[in-house]
Amino acid sequence: MRHHLILRVITKLLVGPILLFALYVQFHGEYSPGGGFQAGVIFAVAFILFGIVFGLETVKKVFPPWLVHKFAALGVLIFAGTGVVSVMLGSNYLNYNALNPDNPQLGQVGGIIAIELGVGITVAAVMVAIYYAFASRTPMINDEDW
Repeated sequence: MRHHLILRVITKLLVGPILLFALYVQFHGEYSPGGGFQAGVIFAVAFILFGIVFGLETVKKVFPPWLVHKFAALGVLIFAGTGVVSVMLGSNYLNYNALNPDNPQLGQVGGIIAIELGVGITVAAVMVAIYYAFASRTPMINDEDW
């Protein structure tokens, strides 16, 4: 892949806007189509594209597998933790009104943002982990044997 200069330059130019668009989808998910799942997939696409063009070892240096696994767990903890906080405040699991009893609408917004953030982090990490798993497996037959 070293000889594909145009592909490498275009990929470097696209990764930043892809990540920026993922953040846009993440934080505008409650107002427009999108949210945590879509943003997580878009965020993972940036790393998968980088890995396809620059190689698996290069992308693993940028986003190491141990960090991918930590982010997957962190996202689940954010999601579940939001529900646990509402239970500890004396309400039902994932009842966002308990997060701000003085202003339930603000509690709803904060809860939705926290949940969507947890989902986005988890989905991005799991998608990258799936890519790592498939890309790092040893092929059953060599390319020359086809």
